[in-house]
Amino acid sequence: MSSWKPDPTFYPSARLAAQAPKETLAYVASFDPARRIPDEIAVVDLDPGSPDYGKIVERVAMPNTGDELHHFGWNACSSHLCPNAPHPHSERRYLIVPGLRSSRIHVLDTKPDLRRPRIVRVLEPDEVARRSGYTRPHTVHCGPQGIFVVSLANAEGDAPGGIFLMDHDTFDIRGQWEIDRGPQQLAYDAWWHLGFDTLVSSEWGLPATFENGLVPEILLGGQYGHRLHFWDLNTRKHKQTIDFGEENQLVFELRPAHDPTKAHGFVNSVISLKDLSASIWTWYRDGDRWAARKVIEIPAEPADPALLPPMLKRFSAVPPLVTDIALSLDDRFLYVACWGTGEMRRYDVSDPHHPELVGSVRIGGIAGRAPHPSSGNRPLNGGPQMVEVSRDGRRVYFTNSLYGAIDEQFYPDGIDGWMVKLDAPEGGGLAFDREFYLEWPDTHRPHQIRLEGGDASSDSYCYP
Repeated sequence: MSSWKPDPTFYPSARLAAQAPKETLAYVASFDPARRIPDEIAVVDLDPGSPDYGKIVERVAMPNTGDELHHFGWNACSSHLCPNAPHPHSERRYLIVPGLRSSRIHVLDTKPDLRRPRIVRVLEPDEVARRSGYTRPHTVHCGPQGIFVVSLANAEGDAPGGIFLMDHDTFDIRGQWEIDRGPQQLAYDAWWHLGFDTLVSSEWGLPATFENGLVPEILLGGQYGHRLHFWDLNTRKHKQTIDFGEENQLVFELRPAHDPTKAHGFVNSVISLKDLSASIWTWYRDGDRWAARKVIEIPAEPADPALLPPMLKRFSAVPPLVTDIALSLDDRFLYVACWGTGEMRRYDVSDPHHPELVGSVRIGGIAGRAPHPSSGNRPLNGGPQMVEVSRDGRRVYFTNSLYGAIDEQFYPDGIDGWMVKLDAPEGGGLAFDREFYLEWPDTHRPHQIRLEGGDASSDSYCYP
């Protein structure tokens, strides 16, 4: 499993990673919302010179049904070149693929053929719960110490979730990461500032509050996650909480600066109870503490109630529902996916406290149903959801499904899956690649994307 040379897809800095060869493949989590047939990892051809460009070239079925593949990641990445990493000769070879609903974890080997991954190990739910103390594994990040897995609940599924560590070579679960969790109760995402010995985590809710869809009473009561937590990465102890206020519900995706000398990052709040807007917040170092402030607010858009799902009719408006964000490796551009209004936005965040909107496209949307240039003017449902950016920052890929039960709440006629690609010119702007419009197999819906060799949200770096 090891070699004497570091993996060529590892880079000491994000600056060097941006010079990497272009990706030619994507791995996409693909799930059956009806839970009747197995979920899959789909392999998509990204090479414009290939006859299969923009097509699925392989579908790797899981051994069971009902997993709800969601977020997944690599076993190893550029953080293994950090001075404190004990395993610089690991390989970026295995995909760690959890089932959010089943709590089962699949390990897929992408070698010897990157186009044809194969399952080499399955950790069953009882083993995950017994060894980690957690269930509902949600987010996978490779770090210097191993594979970090953020989970949404305890072993019984009814109390606080947290983080556990897996061995990057054997895939054995080592155990719970936290030594002292302090006031942290809810979990969602976690990432870190390696240069500042800090881990950051965000919040969603316990399984009973989302597995069958968002619960209106909990949402309107401000009881979903609305806090950030800051931890000492080395002692594994909780140090600080920042509360965005109950009106800012669902504090989700963490995107810290890739440059380890920069002590800031971005996080999205999906919806405001005050006016249905969505927001982006910057966290930053303020003296010897962390602070956060809202830097982007995206308003809801008025809409005919006849075009809206039952839970939105009385508001006569479509919330943006910012459900994912991505930060380019040079820390210059932030991509913001508005799943409700069907908009993908591009901001220049060179000054993280004063973002500037520099690009936007529309596709799908609850009321808009905007077509793709290559969809024959056919109205599309769903909207920009999971977004991924190439290492050089020139290509943006995204899919349109959020989570099976929640999809139906906002798009009651169901979601017809698709994956698209945007071109992102160096100075700003966004444009659809007319040659890349992938209609998903109607048995499944697409969710998270991982790019061959790494992408803008797969790696962390120890050198500026």
